[in-house]
Amino acid sequence: MTQSAPAQSDASTAATAPATRRPIRSFVIRSGRMTTAQQKALDLHWSAYGIEVDDSLLDHEQLFGRLADTYLEIGFGMGQSLVEMARTRDTDNFIGADVCEPGVGAVIGGAERIGLQNLRIYQGDAVEFMRHRIPVESLSGVYLFFPDPWPKRRHHKRRLIQPEFVEMISSRLKPGGHLHVATDWQDYAEHISKTLQASPTLTNCAPSGAYSPRPDYRSLTKYEARGQRLGHGVWDIIYQKD
Repeated sequence: MTQSAPAQSDASTAATAPATRRPIRSFVIRSGRMTTAQQKALDLHWSAYGIEVDDSLLDHEQLFGRLADTYLEIGFGMGQSLVEMARTRDTDNFIGADVCEPGVGAVIGGAERIGLQNLRIYQGDAVEFMRHRIPVESLSGVYLFFPDPWPKRRHHKRRLIQPEFVEMISSRLKPGGHLHVATDWQDYAEHISKTLQASPTLTNCAPSGAYSPRPDYRSLTKYEARGQRLGHGVWDIIYQKD
């Protein structure tokens, strides 16, 4: 009886397969608990507010049904400030991008309750979303409020604000558009300030020094207010595209 050649083992296959490098992510997807209301908002209203995963460039006029200044918030958390901005600035369009499903559900639920028409949500990696979906010079502003500071030195490479991403953001801003980052970690504030200052296409908007006063459109969160009472600092860094 003839024997068939032994099958190549999985270990052997893995050893000969080319290694693939995993991309460095600035976020960790945590399995937060979805409330009944958040799940209901996703189930019932995603079609009205959600942006599907795709590789085609967004048409902002088609997406919102009108032409208006469009702003992107990256990492909106549970989204209270994003919903409030969209409510108070109804002549502007807003896109929120985040990986947290409970936060996406919370924002969609909040938007639907007050009948917002100027807010759309993308669930996924904001870097890839900007790279593949946001047209060049199409945004009037990009907001990153309290991004993960990744405080340990060995994790600094995970920080979202890096030169390459800053230049990608700048390329998507219209001339005169703004990049606004806020953080409550001084070390990260210094890193952000240094990185943005090195950009050849962005100019600091601060009236003096590196940091700007908090604009009215960035609402004061309960967490931030508590930190201020305890003497904690918050730094707003705002740069304009030349």
